[in-house]
Formats: sequence, C-alpha cells, structure tokens
Amino acid sequence: MAFTPKLTYKGRPLVRCGNDIYYGSMTEPYIVYLQVLNTKKENGVDVADKVHIILLSTDDSKPLPERIVRQANKVGLFNALSFGDIMLRGQLKEQKK
Repeated sequence: MAFTPKLTYKGRPLVRCGNDIYYGSMTEPYIVYLQVLNTKKENGVDVADKVHIILLSTDDSKPLPERIVRQANKVGLFNALSFGDIMLRGQLKEQKK
C-alpha cells in the first residue's frame, strides 16, 4: 500500500520527525530538508525560531555531501517552508530546461 501523507503544503507532502521536517516526495529529483535549530515559547507553546533549509537531491548513487544543492537559514517555520518551496520549484524548473 502506498504512503499517503496526512499533512501537505502546496500539494507536496510534509513529514516531521522530531526537529526534522522533510518537504517533497522521494519520487521527485529533489526534496527540502528543514532542521529546526532553535525554538522559543509563545503562549506556552514551543515555536520554531531558527530553521536551517537544505535542498537535497534524491539521487542515492551520490554521497550525501554531493547531494546538497543549496542551503539557507531563516527565522520562523513559515518563512523557512516558503523559501524551501521557492528553492524546490526553482530547481525543478531549471532541471526541465
């Protein structure tokens, strides 16, 4: 049975494991890996503050350091996710040329 994500953003799956968030599908050539580096309390709830974004190739034949296409840091999860989506769409568009 195929995996059906419960959470998506702009039509792509979001999978969270602790402070790591994966955005995109492994069937596509690239995914975005978001790592929450720091959190802060807002109204008694931990909220992501600093987030490291990595655009990764899904090509398993390459070693991990060579799979990293772009990296960035953003403040806030929404900003990081939006920026990661822009990076992902841009890379996929560039690859189609």
